[in-house]
Amino acid sequence: MALFEFKLPDLGEGVMEGELVKWHVKEGDAVKEDDVIAEVMTDKATVTVPSPKAGRVLKTHGKEGDMAKVHQLLVTLEVEGAAPAQAAGHGAHGGNGAGTSSAAKSESVAAKNGTAPATKVLATPLTRRMAREHGLDLAEISGSGPQGRVTKADVVAALEGKGSGNTVTEAPAPAPTPAPAPVQARPSAPPPAPLAAARGDERVPMRGLRKKIAEKMVRSKFTMPHFAFVEEVDGTDLVALRKRLNKQLQAAGDDVKLTYLPFIVKAVIAALKKFPHLNANFDEAAQELVVRGEYNIGIAAQTPDGLTVAVVRNADRLTVRDLAHEIARLGTAARDRKLKMEELTGGTFTITSLGQSGGLFATPIINHPEVGILGVHRLRKRPVVKDDQIVVREMMNLSLSCDHRVIDGSVAAEFVYEVIKYLETPDMLFLAMT
Repeated sequence: MALFEFKLPDLGEGVMEGELVKWHVKEGDAVKEDDVIAEVMTDKATVTVPSPKAGRVLKTHGKEGDMAKVHQLLVTLEVEGAAPAQAAGHGAHGGNGAGTSSAAKSESVAAKNGTAPATKVLATPLTRRMAREHGLDLAEISGSGPQGRVTKADVVAALEGKGSGNTVTEAPAPAPTPAPAPVQARPSAPPPAPLAAARGDERVPMRGLRKKIAEKMVRSKFTMPHFAFVEEVDGTDLVALRKRLNKQLQAAGDDVKLTYLPFIVKAVIAALKKFPHLNANFDEAAQELVVRGEYNIGIAAQTPDGLTVAVVRNADRLTVRDLAHEIARLGTAARDRKLKMEELTGGTFTITSLGQSGGLFATPIINHPEVGILGVHRLRKRPVVKDDQIVVREMMNLSLSCDHRVIDGSVAAEFVYEVIKYLETPDMLFLAMT
């Protein structure tokens, strides 16, 4: 028998670490080759990590909720025959294996000696990018996360000059003297005191998807100046069209059932073609608006773990019926935690809807790095004035949130009215499909 040290493999391009969401094995378990041993969540997706060999688990390294770096020791196996003491593993989700770099080796040695490389700061790629965009040196920020990890909250606190024991040193104040003295750093506010516990309380750790949602929402609100535009839609003709088409599909033996979302996606794409700057991503590093040539529409889906945005790729090429199939398939995959990486990334614009639970209106947070998100709210009958008469119509509200750095209020309003035009006269959608 021999020992086999399996290190966390590459998780995808540019991904250097992930959160250990769930162990599928425990010490003493027997595993076969390609058995799932753990789930790891990155900034992009949750991936399953398979065992590269059959054997018995001697030790798992790390607890659920811990951050694991690529090439970090993940599990020690006892295997048949001779095997190297250290080995890189298969890629997650069937990706390529990961070798052990000299940097990773030196970090392992440093960890055994109780030291760490002087220039190494623990932080996620998104945190590093945020610090770089704002000219902050991560080495000068005290991390509040596990093992001194610098979190996004630490970066935000450093920018605000408070929290987590961080300080921000200001540039020297201008003065006529040849050698002006630098302004003293502002005193840091003490870290927040933990909340007192009371009988009957339950503490729920922020882990997995819920933690990633929190990080992404903070990043979006922190980097983007949001504004919202809200308008109502008369959906009476859309309700009638949907009902008519569903009857035809049922008579033809088609198992698809049209919701309102496929029509809304088509209306949004028609409007995006007229206002292409909303079908875009904002490149923070280059300070450039990247107007996308594809129409990859994100659909926010509620799952047991939290909100997930699944991406309908090349949605402009799909019919209303095809969109209904794809939206339903992605929703099921999201709830079953089976979405692939390409189904979670590359979005150009997002639509979020809670259906009949959607309320009157809300102000959705933009799905970074996109620049706009459309909220679709409850459709219900209410009295309105039409041709100077009070009539009952099927009404709902749309709310568009935009990044004010690149989208002006007038553009947002015109975009929403373009969407409304297609929803109020839905027969036009079939002309817009070409």
